[in-house]
Amino acid sequence: MRVLRTIIWVLAAVGFLIFAIYNWQPVELTLWQNLVLETKVPVLALMAFAVGFVPLFAYHLSVKWALNRRVRALENSLKNTAMARQAESAPVVVADSSVDKSGKNAGEHADPFNPSDAGSDGGAGE
Repeated sequence: MRVLRTIIWVLAAVGFLIFAIYNWQPVELTLWQNLVLETKVPVLALMAFAVGFVPLFAYHLSVKWALNRRVRALENSLKNTAMARQAESAPVVVADSSVDKSGKNAGEHADPFNPSDAGSDGGAGE
């Protein structure tokens, strides 16, 4: 997309350059009764472009800034909601002191690589 935008700006600049070369003539612009501005046609065209472009570009940037702020606020709200739900759904650990026959706590699993833990029944010979 940037390549296309660059191509368009380059074509516009070349077009304006050709326009400026063929229309480099002085013009008189009467601002008030006794105030006359004498300038070249391409400068007048650039000023007209700037008068139309700059306010709209500033408006575009302000809307983009406001929307980015809104998106960040919504993302933060979503993140806070997700973290609150995660905290609510986290299992509550209750200190349970019950010990089964194997000497392990109720929530612990038997270690399959430890020979003293032959199974959950406390040993093979019982």
